[in-house]
Amino acid sequence: MGDFHQVPPAPGAVPPHMKQGAVFAFSRRGMETARRIRADRLFQSCRYFAPARLAEAEFEAVEGALPDFVEPIFRRTDALIFVGACGIAVRAVAPHLRSKAEDPAVLAVDETARFVVPLVSGHIGGANRLARLLARDLEAEPVVTTATDVNAKFSVDAWAAEQGLHINRLDAAKAVSAAILEGPVPLKSDFPIAGELPPGVVPGDRGSVGICVSWKRNPDAFDRTLLLTPRVVRLGIGCRRGTSAAAIEAAVSEVLDAYGIDHWAVKCCASIDLKRDEPGLLDFCRERGWPVEFYSAQELQRVEGAFTPSDFVRSVTGVDNVCERAALLGAEKLIAKKTARDGVTAAAAVERYIVTFS
Repeated sequence: MGDFHQVPPAPGAVPPHMKQGAVFAFSRRGMETARRIRADRLFQSCRYFAPARLAEAEFEAVEGALPDFVEPIFRRTDALIFVGACGIAVRAVAPHLRSKAEDPAVLAVDETARFVVPLVSGHIGGANRLARLLARDLEAEPVVTTATDVNAKFSVDAWAAEQGLHINRLDAAKAVSAAILEGPVPLKSDFPIAGELPPGVVPGDRGSVGICVSWKRNPDAFDRTLLLTPRVVRLGIGCRRGTSAAAIEAAVSEVLDAYGIDHWAVKCCASIDLKRDEPGLLDFCRERGWPVEFYSAQELQRVEGAFTPSDFVRSVTGVDNVCERAALLGAEKLIAKKTARDGVTAAAAVERYIVTFS
């Protein structure tokens, strides 16, 4: 296996599961219910809060006005659970709401644990799914009110979030959800589909509104397309010593533009291990939020395929081509051949991906 150089995850990326949770209780009875929430199975870490007069053991004290106290937690947490009246939760988070693409899941659980109510980010934020898990743990009733859920229809934005697919436009997701309530919506995919399509979705590539799963930036699909993009593209990069991040950015942008590759589809960059300490390459990947993998000349040489050879590259690295081989290592198909610009070479390949529904 090649070396892996850790950089921060891509921004805006949607997480496959929730990591950080926060639970607020406002009475002793509410604190007992909060203790029943099995945070260990829902989150990697969770914090518990209660009024200062009640704070004890695992509960941190809430200081000052609740909306002000909640603000920094709201920004850094995947889900906030309020054990108490819905109105308390609404007033606590209302000043901080931005959009359904950014807001964390917000739920209310009554003190006696009879009902679990998702209030904010039911689909993309995962509040509806979390409500059902909480209700099962607490033997409570999940009170889900989103239209697709109450009509037992496919929730495309919830499914996209669970699959880690980037939603290109929220208004398109809303249009698809509305169309599903009226009748079937066509789905076009550049990848194989496993199993049966969910109710309300049919295969097709024509229509006024439709869903498209693709790595392409502007796929030829519907009059109004909800583009869902998986992270499946690997960028192979080669460069001269001392090449700047700006030069690498220009070369990569040229490849993405020329081949119509959506930048949301990029999963990682890859290169030869001789470049593991190349500042420009590392800076570029860090700025983009893309991980970078490094491989030895021997690993790259074993990649099968027809590549653009270079005697000069072979003399320096020991392999005839870096960018195409690095891109294809771990991928299924080369989708962008070697492009050279200002001492940088770049190529792209797409991994095998299967569209699945549960």
